[in-house]
Amino acid sequence: MQSHISFSNDDVAHIATLANIPVTDEEKTKLAAGFTITMKVVDDLKKADTTSVEPTHQVTALENILREDAVDEKREFSQDEALRNAKQTYKGFFVVDQVIDRE
Repeated sequence: MQSHISFSNDDVAHIATLANIPVTDEEKTKLAAGFTITMKVVDDLKKADTTSVEPTHQVTALENILREDAVDEKREFSQDEALRNAKQTYKGFFVVDQVIDRE
């Protein structure tokens, strides 16, 4: 199964527009060729016989040594305790200055 996908400069221009990345005409030509080559490599990889290969889900052989994610009720705060030292609250929530930068 070979798809023979090839990319045109128009394809690259469309992708660049979606990604909001400016590209020159020269870059479009280079990128179109590079994308086409990449897709040919992917097509070649699809031909590899992997029927006898076990799926790989984890490659580092590390094991999770962390504790279970369980609630320790002895360490829980009530809502009143959590808000007790807050400078300002509103209907049970912390009130903080806006931190969104619009620039």
